[in-house]
Order: sequence, then structure tokens, then C-alpha cells
Amino acid sequence: MNTKPEVLFVCVHNAGRSQMAAGFLQQLGGDNVVVRSAGSAPAESLNPAVVSVMLEVGIDLSASGAHPKKLDEAAVKASDVVITMGCGDTCPIFPGKRYEDWVLADPAGLGLDPVRGIRDEIRQRVLKLLQSLGIEPIEATN
Repeated sequence: MNTKPEVLFVCVHNAGRSQMAAGFLQQLGGDNVVVRSAGSAPAESLNPAVVSVMLEVGIDLSASGAHPKKLDEAAVKASDVVITMGCGDTCPIFPGKRYEDWVLADPAGLGLDPVRGIRDEIRQRVLKLLQSLGIEPIEATN
């Protein structure tokens, strides 16, 4: 049986916020957590500005195989923590799950500087999430 906490990040297009959060949680949580992301209406591809600003902090979303995925009930059922980011009521609710809604600007159509601000806020929230899960973050060398 898997005793690692399983976290699902959900946003509308699964091309920006949820991908950044998943990238940070994977980097900072390592093998101590299972990470998923999905979107209620997934885009065709990742937001290029998001890919660029994540590369600046050593996370290559393209190389990791990250791509927008459709939210399904199985992903929610398998997760212990479900974090939504602007997807409203589209995420199914199951008893016994921990739900959080992170209110963050949508990086769609924004330049690199505002996307960097969103990225940095997401990183801080992921660090707090790890703390709440009792997981010591793995600090990157960047």
C-alpha cells in the first residue's frame, strides 16, 4: 500500500498554474509525494511563458513530459489532497479528501515578469503544503 501523500493540482487549462505547482512539488517533495495535475478544459499545449520561467529555476516541464491532461474522477479519488486554482465547481468532491482553493492570477496571455510573480507565489504555497504534509523540502541548488 502506498503511504505517500498524493496531491492533485487542478486549473482550467492545465497549461500554467497547475503545471508550475506540480513541477515545484515534484522537485521539492521528490519521492516523498505522488504528484498529479489536470484541467477541467485542458489546452493543447503548455503555456510557453510558464515553460520559460520554470526553466529559470531549473524545472524543465517539457523534458519531464508535462502536458495538459483532462480532469477525471479517478485522479480525484486517488488523491489525498486536491488543490484547485480557478476551476470553480468543475472538480468532483469526494468525502475524506482535503481540498484547498489557491486564488492565483491566470498566466495566460501574460508576459514573463508577471508569470515570474505567479511562479514565485506558487513555490511559496508548495513549500507551505509540504510543511502541512510533514515533508521536509528538498532544496534545489538554484
